[in-house]
Amino acid sequence: MSSSDVAVSLRNVGKSYEIRQSSGQHITLAEHMLSRVRHPRRSSQKKTFWALQEVDADIERGKVTALVGRNGAGKSTLLKVLSRITAPTTGRIEVDGRIGSLLEVGTGFHPELTGRENIYLNGSILGMSRAEVSRQFDAIVAFAGVEAFLETPVKRYSSGMYVRLAFAVASHLDTEILIVDEVLAVGDQDFQRQCLGKLGALATDGRTVVLVSHNMGVVKQIADRAILLRDGRVASCGSVEDAIAGYAHQEASGEGLETFTDKDRWDLQLGREVELISGRMGGSPAGFFAAMQDITFDLNVRANQAVACVRVSLTLSASSGEPVGTSFSEQFDAPAIGEATTLSVRIPNLTLAPGRYHMAVATGTGDARTGHRDYDVITRSLPFEVAPNEGANGAFENWQGHWGRLRLDRLIVEAKVANACLAV
Repeated sequence: MSSSDVAVSLRNVGKSYEIRQSSGQHITLAEHMLSRVRHPRRSSQKKTFWALQEVDADIERGKVTALVGRNGAGKSTLLKVLSRITAPTTGRIEVDGRIGSLLEVGTGFHPELTGRENIYLNGSILGMSRAEVSRQFDAIVAFAGVEAFLETPVKRYSSGMYVRLAFAVASHLDTEILIVDEVLAVGDQDFQRQCLGKLGALATDGRTVVLVSHNMGVVKQIADRAILLRDGRVASCGSVEDAIAGYAHQEASGEGLETFTDKDRWDLQLGREVELISGRMGGSPAGFFAAMQDITFDLNVRANQAVACVRVSLTLSASSGEPVGTSFSEQFDAPAIGEATTLSVRIPNLTLAPGRYHMAVATGTGDARTGHRDYDVITRSLPFEVAPNEGANGAFENWQGHWGRLRLDRLIVEAKVANACLAV
């Protein structure tokens, strides 16, 4: 690859942080101050954490490059280094062109200023002159759809209006390189489609886009290249298919297992007769599904007390926290005391719009008619992503309900306990 084809070159880039750890355990501020008086020379211990190590990669000009990896892999740190928000600890970065960044919704916006004022403020922060912003002003406002609220302080904007305006400013200004972090996880379906179209148009016009997204459907749809990060290092650089396959391998190798702790529990006073130990989402890669297709996951449970039967329930919620559907299983025989059992759950043909979701899961007994009692409840666990499914668009268009809300009349869950398949 010639140097003229490279927009960003990274060589041996590393970023470390010092984590200070106290040599003594202090419970209160008074005890901490007393310890400082008694032991003035005692210093805190330092631990070095490397968020990025030996990163070597070239980002091609005029291409959409996706950064892929699990949480904590170093994606956001790399974007901050590229955006010059933070300096690398080691290595060298060469950038050919001006960079515009959208790392957090509304970064650079002042809540007391109006939408009009914030467009110019944000453009100035991104390095644009007032004349350059004025040339793009009408296109920014039209894309964001906030014409009626231009003179309103943005603190009164809804979250959807806020993110539309932020993306519109960053994507319409004359920067050669645009860096975007998870903006497609926010906003309604129409806005997400607008974003996808705009990112593709930018690349067609010769702009370079660096994108972080946990939605593998989006990555596959718009990215030309992908960089897979694992523990702060580059695991692969090049093919989108290779990066997605490598990410799927990470999840399948056991990293996708979520172990439940007390902080995940709804009520610590519950008896935990049948306790939820851990869970793992299915999918390829793990935790990613296409709309209108099956969603699968496993629950590992353990019986701590002798009970006759158990049932499983789940509540699905959108990333905003809004519940979109709840279902209870039929009751089935409980495992023996001390026995660990895997429940394999399948939700066929799930009618969820593309987006990010999570679920609360519970074990218990009884039903809606006789009254039920929970054994154990885990909240906000097992996040997953629903990707667009072109073949399912017609089914959604013919449905008059709220886009993204679960159709309970079609919800069927099946669980497999030991070797018996049970309807849930």
